[in-house]
Amino acid sequence: MKALREIIAQHKAGRSVGVYCACSAHPLVIEAALNHVRRHSGPVLIEATSNQVNQDGGYTGMRPADFSRFVLAIAARLGIPKEQVLLGGDHLGPNCWQDLPAEAAMAKSEQLIADYVAAGFRKMHLDCSMPCAGDPTALSDATVAARTVRLCAVAEQTWRRVGGDAPVYVIGTEVPVPGGAKESLTELALTEATAASATIDAHFGAFKAAGLHHVWPRVIGLVVQPGVEFDHYKVIDFQAPRAVDLVTVIEAQPFMVYEAHSTDYQTPANLRAMVQRHFAILKVGPALTFAMREALWALDQIEREWLGSDQSSRLRETIHEAMTATPRFWNKYYLSGGWQLALDQQYSLSDRIRYYWPMPAVEAALNRLLANLDANPPPLTMLSQYLPQQYDAIRDGRIRLCARELVLHAIERVLQQYSAACIDEAS
Repeated sequence: MKALREIIAQHKAGRSVGVYCACSAHPLVIEAALNHVRRHSGPVLIEATSNQVNQDGGYTGMRPADFSRFVLAIAARLGIPKEQVLLGGDHLGPNCWQDLPAEAAMAKSEQLIADYVAAGFRKMHLDCSMPCAGDPTALSDATVAARTVRLCAVAEQTWRRVGGDAPVYVIGTEVPVPGGAKESLTELALTEATAASATIDAHFGAFKAAGLHHVWPRVIGLVVQPGVEFDHYKVIDFQAPRAVDLVTVIEAQPFMVYEAHSTDYQTPANLRAMVQRHFAILKVGPALTFAMREALWALDQIEREWLGSDQSSRLRETIHEAMTATPRFWNKYYLSGGWQLALDQQYSLSDRIRYYWPMPAVEAALNRLLANLDANPPPLTMLSQYLPQQYDAIRDGRIRLCARELVLHAIERVLQQYSAACIDEAS
């Protein structure tokens, strides 16, 4: 993680630079992220969350070693050196085992951490903020810090055993939960500066008490709520004046910046303003699969009109059938019914569709859609109608008329906003 630590050091030295994390397990998103970095200098940081990838398989069916091989295989196919690909883990802790008593959940968390580090993950968001069975509703800073340090000790032991770059760590968590809010939002309360300071102090004390004082300079990030979020159809924008007190807190820390979660759908100007105010690690996830879904819905419509319903892949219907048959990935988020539920399932910014892409029937329909349109390229006039940005890219010679490239281009347009926000405009 030398490259990442250098970026943080440059930021702490006064340069308005940052890094973004592409948080997704979808192969098209990962390919887009790797393609994007091939055209730009610097590392690419790809992260898996604990519910996506864990020792039990997560919702993707992948364990940490599987995910590492999966990403590096795509990088190798694209000719990107593995040294340029950085892997991170998000919300690593009891997140998936909150229904277990704390000791059992922490034992599972220790295995999770060991597996991630052994698989080559080196940016670790240690998140022990969630209560387990028998815990009080809200955990104290001391309890969270003690559990975090327990996991950090496992990470350090595993790293020393397997070798490689030393891990870097992010502490803290954001409110509400990752992936977008269930309820309609109007404005969010930022993390209080006193609460951010208390989190730092509690963790510093816990690291020192556990004999891990030497690890503290590798704690590069603190997760707080900067006042950004999205619900189903609305985005709460970053307001820089509201973050003044939080800026003061992090400026006092020699090695640490803020890591901003739920930055999806922020404007390019907002992303730039966040980096300038020390939210120098930007996480993006649902916005990438949302952009992918938009492109695929457009291709689905083109396929129907161009080839006819009898030859179409039925991608949208297949997704709907999968969501109906397996509602557990959305039924706690979409509380509507009827036509509104159908709209929420497809168009909510929380993009719960992303949980369904790994399902075999959905994957088969997607592959058929791409194959159909590659075998029967549609006229550019239809692309102009349904995918105007990609039409322009074809006309300019930046991409080919290839269904896969159309989708990758749509995802990369989002990634470009993040990479631009992380570059010092003065340099």
